[in-house]
Amino acid sequence: MSSTTRYHIDDPCWKYRSHMDQIESPILETVLREREQYTYDQYTADDVRRVLQEDTIDVEGLKILLSPAAEPFLEELAEKAKAVRTRYFGNSVYLFTPLYISNYCDNLCVYCGFNCKNQIHRAKLDEAGIEEELKNIAKTGLQDILILTGESERHSPISYIGRACELAKKYFKVVGVEIYPANVDDYAYLRECGCDYVTVFQETYNWENYKTLHLLGNKSVFPYRLETQERALRGGMRGVGLAALLGLDDFRKDAFATALHAHMLQRAYPHGEISISCPRLRPIVNDDTINAGDVGEAQLLQVILAYRLFLPYANITISTRETARFRNGVLPLAATKLSAGVSTGIGEHSSEEKKQEEGDAQFEIADSRTVAEAMEDVKALGMQVVMSDYIDVLYEEK
Repeated sequence: MSSTTRYHIDDPCWKYRSHMDQIESPILETVLREREQYTYDQYTADDVRRVLQEDTIDVEGLKILLSPAAEPFLEELAEKAKAVRTRYFGNSVYLFTPLYISNYCDNLCVYCGFNCKNQIHRAKLDEAGIEEELKNIAKTGLQDILILTGESERHSPISYIGRACELAKKYFKVVGVEIYPANVDDYAYLRECGCDYVTVFQETYNWENYKTLHLLGNKSVFPYRLETQERALRGGMRGVGLAALLGLDDFRKDAFATALHAHMLQRAYPHGEISISCPRLRPIVNDDTINAGDVGEAQLLQVILAYRLFLPYANITISTRETARFRNGVLPLAATKLSAGVSTGIGEHSSEEKKQEEGDAQFEIADSRTVAEAMEDVKALGMQVVMSDYIDVLYEEK
């Protein structure tokens, strides 16, 4: 167990529950220590100019590019990031869509529309409902789908999610899940069911703030969540995604911790495909006051550009939390993966005659473009739409 964990062992948010895997890894301790020590106000314009002249960006360079000193250099960052994106990804843009199959949740996260105390309309799709949704989404031409649930093992057990993955593999080449953190054996089982990658948001890497935002449920165990990507990779997943929810805490420190976390995962698990997202807080059902605070579009752009320069090989996803205008603008510069045809509610992709009882959405989206509309906009940027570049031979041979 790391020294960081021992240091905080008396705090409830550091106590693993009996069913939770504990793994040996230096990543958690390193990321938290480096985040604590990151003092971004010390950097100057000369530091930024020096980093912009370097061919590769190290951890110190990342700190500089995320600092306030780099804000006046967004144009220079964008030019350098665009060159890196073009070198490693060409003009390709990968499209996918999320599919929410249940909004039951056992956690109390004060900023999330699914939280267990929020009086929303709950719903869960059965197998027929899941397959109907999958069929309708597949008609758009998409080949990459991300299956999401609220974080409730009672209402959405691993067997239920595994069956959803098996159904999804009938219609899509790439299947991901964004669910509650699980154990290594659970991820091995989901991989057997056809799942390719796992996405989990850490929300914030500030554990002291984290515990004030996550009041009930398994999500309140801070280290178990932070180690999710490692457990997924150890369970055989092809790739993992991670993010901080910008606006919950000091966004510069959280962005730094996210990028460092991704970097360390790349080094420890070179076989894994590491993806990074950059979501901002959005209003939720019954509370339209929730917002990203001091994280404006300029600050978000700075974060995304720094991610691209520090993590040249990583996919960067830009979600429908942002406007179509912003998303279109960042695609040629840094982002590589785009969601389209998005609904964060339950059962909203089915035809009226086959639609099951609908459940409320997790948050309000800012970009409601259909898949066809998003494709046209990508092409108008002079970029190429890619639905999938991967064939899961292991699964195809089963």
